[in-house]
Amino acid sequence: MTHLPLTKPQLRGIRSLFFIQIFSTLSFSVLYSTLVLFITKGLQLDPDKAIAITGSFVAFNFFLHLLGGYIGGRYLSYRLLFGMGMVFQMVGCALLSLTTLDSLYWGLAAFLTGCGLNVTCVNCMVTQLFEPHDKNRESAFLWNYSGMNIGFLIGFTLSGIFQISASYSPLFLAAGVGNLIALMLVITHWSALKDKDTYLTHTGAKKHFLLAIMGILFTLVIGFALRWFLNHATFSNDFILLVGLMMLIVIICLIFQQRGAEAAKKMWAFLILLLASLIFWTLYQMAPMGLMLFITHNVDRVVLGFKVPPQWMLNINTLIIIIGGPLMAHIYKKLRTRGYTIRIPIQFTFALLLIGIAFAILPAGIYFAGPGGKTAFSWIVISYILQSLGELLISPIGYAMIGQLIPCKLQGMMMGTWLMVVGIAATLSNYFSQLTISRNTLSHPLDANQAFSHTFTILGWSAIIGAILLLCLVPFLKKLIQEKAPHETPHPYNAPEETPH
Repeated sequence: MTHLPLTKPQLRGIRSLFFIQIFSTLSFSVLYSTLVLFITKGLQLDPDKAIAITGSFVAFNFFLHLLGGYIGGRYLSYRLLFGMGMVFQMVGCALLSLTTLDSLYWGLAAFLTGCGLNVTCVNCMVTQLFEPHDKNRESAFLWNYSGMNIGFLIGFTLSGIFQISASYSPLFLAAGVGNLIALMLVITHWSALKDKDTYLTHTGAKKHFLLAIMGILFTLVIGFALRWFLNHATFSNDFILLVGLMMLIVIICLIFQQRGAEAAKKMWAFLILLLASLIFWTLYQMAPMGLMLFITHNVDRVVLGFKVPPQWMLNINTLIIIIGGPLMAHIYKKLRTRGYTIRIPIQFTFALLLIGIAFAILPAGIYFAGPGGKTAFSWIVISYILQSLGELLISPIGYAMIGQLIPCKLQGMMMGTWLMVVGIAATLSNYFSQLTISRNTLSHPLDANQAFSHTFTILGWSAIIGAILLLCLVPFLKKLIQEKAPHETPHPYNAPEETPH
């Protein structure tokens, strides 16, 4: 890979996408951190219903990234589809601000249509700023990833401020303003974000117009379908698991279709690591569901006389990613310069171990809870720090893993599958979260602690056992992967990112 000087159009594109990413991510972070609380406290629905809806919301967000990659560049340009996504998200935020049950379903359907389709568009707009062998792409993705986490930081902070007074309506409107700013940035930098070498760029004006109409109709159909799925959360979760099982069968079939033994071995390694990541993301996606309810009702959040909003706990993760990501990239670079090989299975193993410990220590915090049953704030802080360190070891490197292990013609499908696994994990997190709660137990911390402790113990030790098993498989995976020398292996953190947030 060559390191070419950045041109003015590239600089303009990088800068505009950095700020676009901040404001487009802001609204998603608001819903990610607040939705379960809004449904239980604002709409007064049962906690199990709130968790089911939140689980479907997170799961479908990642599932739709597959469709975003299919529609973008084929029916609508990436910049146009992204702009439409911002409009859908603004409509969704406006509907949510009405704070009724019907507006909840329609608002989430509109919002999901936008945010589910636009993430792929952002990554593709970054990619097309560079030639295939231009190493500057890696730095651009790193900046884009940082922008995303800054958006999460702002969104989580706003959510906590409005949560203090349960002001959900103005919170959703403020989130919509973020989408409006992102839309205006896309419009003002339209020429810098144009598609390059996509299917649409090689079609005539008439066909281009017909494809655009089809693309718009496609997105509208998605919105109406999501409205139905969200109203049937149990069926939706079963559907997501069924599609995940089908993709597992598809991957196995593709492995047996590989002509070369080396390609087949690498795809087997990918499948094993993909299943390992499912364990990690199942625990990680507890954050907006069961873990958020635990923090809200069963944790003593008073620090120096101030009651910390539950959404602010997610900022621990965001700050560690913003600071730790570049720091880890620097450390990895130094280690590789000295001849060390940092293997993907080892990083996955430590990621599982860290998030397993993060959950396994929570029952200890519950055991030492105060007389009222409230767990000390410090236990949650330690848990989130461990979860965040685990994310650094598994999330960014997943994209680099795909480029390293998957044949070029299958990389798009497997990239979508990697994202889809997070959606499947959210569905599983939904089931585990519902094991811990009911309306009665949430009102009495001492009654709820036993259920929370049981669930956290199962999840934590499952991840730890998974880490041990994966560690035993490292020699086998090493033979399958046939990893190159350190100076030939691209750093995983500099790969394009999507959001377990």
